[in-house]
Order: sequence, then C-alpha cells, then structure tokens
Amino acid sequence: SPPGLLLLTSFLLHVEEGHASPTQLVCDSRLIQKYIREAKDMEKRVGQCQALPALGCPAVLPLVDFSLQQWKSKSSESKRREILCDLALLVGAAAGAQGQVTQECGATQLGQLYRHANSFLLLLQTFGWEAGPWEPGCSPHSEEQTHVTSIFLTYRQLVQGKLRFFFHDLAKDSCK
Repeated sequence: SPPGLLLLTSFLLHVEEGHASPTQLVCDSRLIQKYIREAKDMEKRVGQCQALPALGCPAVLPLVDFSLQQWKSKSSESKRREILCDLALLVGAAAGAQGQVTQECGATQLGQLYRHANSFLLLLQTFGWEAGPWEPGCSPHSEEQTHVTSIFLTYRQLVQGKLRFFFHDLAKDSCK
C-alpha cells in the first residue's frame, strides 16, 4: 500500500462533522508502533544506498531530543505545536534534499520520508483543537546537516520520541 495510506485512511474514518478526534487515532497503540517500524526501515534502507553525496545546501533539521520530565510538564497544545514545528522543518529538509539527490535509491527514500512526515503534519494541523488552527512561524531549535542519513535519523527520533509520547498521553486521557 502507498506510504501514508493507513494514516490518511485512519484520519478519514474518524472525521465527524468536520472535526477529527486525534484520540480516536491513538487508542490503538499498534499504529504508532507501525510508524516507528516504518521510520526505522526507511533509515535502514537509505543507509544501504550506495554513495549518497553530501548535500551542497545543508538541510535544516529540528533538534528533537527532549527531557521526559520537561515534556510531561507541557500542555497537550504546546506539545502539538512543538511537534508541528519539528515536522514542518523535516518536511522542508526532505523536500530540499530531494532536489539535490539524483541517485534513485536516496531520492526514493526521501520521497517516502517526505510523504510520511507531511501526512503527520497535515493530520496534526487539521484536528479540531480548542486553541484554534496551527499557524506557521514557529522557531524550533535546529541544526544544519549535510548528510542525507541525518534527515532519516531525525525523523525516526521524532516518531520514536515526541510523537510516541504525545500519542501515549492522548490515549491515556481518552481511551478507556
């Protein structure tokens, strides 16, 4: 099945009267585990690509490491906004790298990562949150990298870390 199809299908199945409930998507912990496996698989496959060139124009990547204690003290809305900022940078980095990587293996993997990260970005933007829609213009902590593989590492760390804990928090509050 095409990448991101499960995420999109889950989203569409849970849309009610113009608002989606993010909690309905997170009650099945197998979904986030699937996304983590996919992120690991993409990272592994791009690592197997032959002779990936360094990026001439560095990718600006979010710093996705976080302190669990600090993370737990944040509101769901601030966590969502932080993840959206991280995803927006990742989507931009993947798009920028796609324009520089002509090798088929690397370009294919970048396209897949772009679609996955963009699906999460769109999904988190469209939920009917009380605080209103997400507005771009955030400035997450970031770093420049010239290695294509660092884009995949950052994506995996984001899915395995902030996104997983965010989904877990939502499930804890809403799934009975």
